[in-house]
Amino acid sequence: MRKLIDSRIKLAILLIILVFFIGVVGFRFLYDYSWVNALYMTIITISTVGYGEVQPMGTYGKIFTSLFILAGLFIFGFGLSTITEHILNKNNIGNLKRNRMKKRIDSFKDHIIVCGYGQNGKQAAQKLVDYRKEFVVIDDNEEVFQGIEDNGLHYLIGNATEDEVLASAGVDRASTLICALPRDADNLFIVLSARQLNKDLKIISRATEENSYKKLKLAGADNVIMPDRIGGSHMASLVVVPDLVEFLDNLSVSGQQDSINVEQIPFAKVCADGREKTIAETDIRKRTGCSIIGYKSPSGNYVVNPEPGLKLEKDSKLIMIGRPEQIESLKKFYAV
Repeated sequence: MRKLIDSRIKLAILLIILVFFIGVVGFRFLYDYSWVNALYMTIITISTVGYGEVQPMGTYGKIFTSLFILAGLFIFGFGLSTITEHILNKNNIGNLKRNRMKKRIDSFKDHIIVCGYGQNGKQAAQKLVDYRKEFVVIDDNEEVFQGIEDNGLHYLIGNATEDEVLASAGVDRASTLICALPRDADNLFIVLSARQLNKDLKIISRATEENSYKKLKLAGADNVIMPDRIGGSHMASLVVVPDLVEFLDNLSVSGQQDSINVEQIPFAKVCADGREKTIAETDIRKRTGCSIIGYKSPSGNYVVNPEPGLKLEKDSKLIMIGRPEQIESLKKFYAV
């Protein structure tokens, strides 16, 4: 189909050039017009603007001009419709959209790359949208992206296991990579490639098989998530401690921005002057209404329900809990 359209465009352009050539040559040699006047007569004749002749014509001149007008109308009509069809062709519109999207992706920095737009990939993408993060989705199935432009999401069609595709997504400038493909082997290959392309990249991978966990960690994944294990554990917990699980579910670090009850805040935001303070000195509870339920040290150790006298170290993080309006107050106060 594409070859047919391309051949019609070439034919249309050829016929338009032929019409101009016949017109200019005809007026130049049959009626002794100058080259400029011949070109002028050709243009006003084809365009049917209604200007008068440069010089009076005889009977044969009028017959030639009449036939030239008819031929020009048909050929220009055919050419215009063919070129318009090509410009408005669905594939061309899609290419224009993807080119614009590629330019925006090229401008991203410290963004997130999601490999795979299946069930897990879509959930990850929705979460990133809720938190207003810049991210790129990679998938080799073009059909999964139908209508995705309307949501303002950015994507690339390609195989994420190929270095060129990862490079197109800006893996060297990205902060995080999420591998959400259904096959562990593909995720393992992506982790290996991405780690070579960006040593500082944080990599989170999905895994299905138990024996894939260690392989992905050895390949360079910072975190490995097993959705099936989490799902089964969650269902069992609903039997053993149902009220606790429902409460934790309602804390909501997923869903819309106005339903978030848990947030993390880095040391640099809490102690903007760089001076290490105790939790009591920060007075976060009084300022925002949020409570501190966790502390992550620079070495990666967690402290649950830290004491007020705990001193915050550089590069540490605080885990906060509060009602949505309190979380919003926290984010505004510390510009999170």
